[in-house]
Amino acid sequence: MTHANCPRCGGRLARDNDSGRCAPCHAAERDRLSAPPKVPASFWEHEPVRLALMERHLGRVIRAYRCHPYHGRVALPQSVVAGWLGITQAQLSRVENGPPLVHLDRLAHWAKLLRVPAGRLWFRLPDQPCWIDASLIADGADRADGEDQLTEPGERSTSAVRMENAPGQGGGATDRRRFNVLAALAGLAAGGHTYLLAEPVEVPRNIGMEHVQLASSLVDDLRRADAAAGADLLCDIAIQAHTRLSAWAARASYSREVGDALQSALADLSIEAAWLAIDADRRSEARPYLNEAITRARIADDPRVEVRALTHLSLLIRESQPGESLHCAEAALRVSGGWATPRLTTLLHLRRAHAYAVLRDASGFSREMSKARRELDRGSHEDDQGFVHFVNVQELNGIEGLSYLALERPERAVQSLHSITANPSPGHRRNQVYYTVRLSEAAYQQGDVNEAARIALDVLPVVRQINSKRVSQHLAQVRGKLAAPPQATTTSRRFVDAYDQAVSV
Repeated sequence: MTHANCPRCGGRLARDNDSGRCAPCHAAERDRLSAPPKVPASFWEHEPVRLALMERHLGRVIRAYRCHPYHGRVALPQSVVAGWLGITQAQLSRVENGPPLVHLDRLAHWAKLLRVPAGRLWFRLPDQPCWIDASLIADGADRADGEDQLTEPGERSTSAVRMENAPGQGGGATDRRRFNVLAALAGLAAGGHTYLLAEPVEVPRNIGMEHVQLASSLVDDLRRADAAAGADLLCDIAIQAHTRLSAWAARASYSREVGDALQSALADLSIEAAWLAIDADRRSEARPYLNEAITRARIADDPRVEVRALTHLSLLIRESQPGESLHCAEAALRVSGGWATPRLTTLLHLRRAHAYAVLRDASGFSREMSKARRELDRGSHEDDQGFVHFVNVQELNGIEGLSYLALERPERAVQSLHSITANPSPGHRRNQVYYTVRLSEAAYQQGDVNEAARIALDVLPVVRQINSKRVSQHLAQVRGKLAAPPQATTTSRRFVDAYDQAVSV
């Protein structure tokens, strides 16, 4: 027998040692039946492990993990690893040899148990921060004062997004805006989605549930990036990803089960693309995506997705086609009858209330607002869908304020909108900023020029940060009104000068 080294610590093994471990390492691993060991960084460079990670198949990753030389000459038994994961040996065998897992909660839980580095995964772990390769912020794009570099400690991702993949920002892009677009793209990269943005993208011949999971997780990542960076920076990204995934669905083959799930996932992606277009003030681009979402939802027989699409369509057209907006909200109420939660029903009544206000139907507006208040008083529900989490007292007051503006009752609008700024909702910053800008507009319509200018001046720096063209356009309208010579005051001139300086940067 020849000398060998311990694969765990590198120490020399005695000639008669046939366990594959030195005595100290053998003793240290006696408790391995209870939990996975802490492995060195080089563990994940082992070729079988690296290839399994590249294949995006956690079952194969687990098998390569079990057979790693770090554990000794004998692979870890399936029964031991199954015990760590909380499943049976037979279940682990199916996981290792079956199709890839698509349930994100299980993927994340097992990856954390095995301590797989986040930078090597093809999905985002819960509460995982976005990262940015330091090289992305070089070349003149310094980080804004007070911003932390969003880098995963000790990790360097292999799928970094470079600046040329970002949508064009025009001549007025600031360093902060460049940083934000990098952060948004890096967040998508952490979820493994950046190859959808590269040229060319190969269309798979067959689509499985792993592709459905990709589309679903992409929607989640877009929502998170939208909250951090704003729709202006993400709209083109969402549209491009939608185009790529739609091509997959059109050209590849898949089973009936996968087809239904894929239609629902693509409908969700269409809704997200439409919302980003709405918030980026590219409203004409939004409706085709919502029409597509409704069609896909009906093909998949998924009423929840159909209701989401109808709810967004009602929002999109409430100013230009208030009558049709009413019908969309009514259709959503009808489709969701029997399963709608109070928050969802509240939102649909708010959609109808605002549409009635645009139609100058004060009684219809009051009736729908009363229904919305009654539903909101019933509280949240465990079945609430993610897209209704913004529905709260502040949102109700905001819609009430906008409706009073449409009814040309600015004094009531000021009361409703002021209640939002007096009791802000920290979790819904963009809505808070939007309604603050609309409060400035209401104060102007009420005739209080100085108050309108003061509010606009206070909110100007935040508007520049959230990257919502919808909000920026309303503030631009306030600027135009306050710049009119008859309205000129010291405060209004201060706002106009500050606004002009900000947009010229």
